Amino acid sequence: MSATNTLNAPVARNINATTSLVQLGLMIAGLLLALVFFNAFSGKTLTSGFLTVELNVPHETLDAGDDGDNDPDDEPSTVVERLTPPMRGALDYVTRRYRVSQQALLPIFQAAQVTGRERGVDPLLIVAVIGIESGFNPLAESAMGAQGLMQVIPRYHKDKVPEGAGDSPFLDPVTNVQVGVQVLQESIRRGGGLIAGLQQYGGSSDGEGGYASKVLAEKRRLEQVARRRTTVTGT
Repeated sequence: MSATNTLNAPVARNINATTSLVQLGLMIAGLLLALVFFNAFSGKTLTSGFLTVELNVPHETLDAGDDGDNDPDDEPSTVVERLTPPMRGALDYVTRRYRVSQQALLPIFQAAQVTGRERGVDPLLIVAVIGIESGFNPLAESAMGAQGLMQVIPRYHKDKVPEGAGDSPFLDPVTNVQVGVQVLQESIRRGGGLIAGLQQYGGSSDGEGGYASKVLAEKRRLEQVARRRTTVTGT
C-alpha cells in the first residue's frame, strides 16, 4: 500500500502540473481574445509573444490622430490652430477685405496649405492668386469658361481632377484649389521662374508682367499682415 502511494506521488504531481499549465494557457488565450474584442475599433495592432492581430477599422478612425488637415468634421477652432501663423494672419486679412465668412474660408486655407506643401508652392502665393482671380468666390466663371476660386478652365485640366471629386469638381472649393495649384506649379516650371510662370498661369501676354505684379503685390500684403499679427500675438 505504502509502495503504491510512493510510486503514484510523482505521477500525481506531474498530472497536477500539466493541468495547471493547461489552465494557465487557457486563461492567457481568453485574456488575449478579450483584448481583441475590446480593441476591435481602436485601430491598433495587438501583439504578444505568440499572437499578432491586425485590427480592421474604417480609414476615418485611423486618421483620427494625424494632422487632420482635410478632415471635414474638425471644429473650426481646430482647423485654425493647424494653420501656420502666416496663414492665420492671411485668414484674418481675407475675412475682412473680401467680407467672406471665416468658416467658409477655412476649407480653402486648409487646401492651400496642404496642397502647397505637397507641390512645393508657397501657400500665401496660392491665397494671393485666389484673391486676384476670383475674390474668393467659388462660383466665379469667366467669359473664357474658367471656373472657381483659381479660375481653372475645365476642358484643359480634366485630367488633374482627383477621383471621386463629384459632378462639378471645378466649382468645389477644395478640388479647385488642388487642381489650380497643380496648374500653377506646372506653369512656373515651364516658364522657368515665378514671374513668367504667373504670367502664363494668368494667360497674360503683357510683357511687363502686369498680372504677376498684381499677384505678388497681394502676396506682400498677406505677408505684412502675417508679420504684424505675429508681432502682436506672438504666434
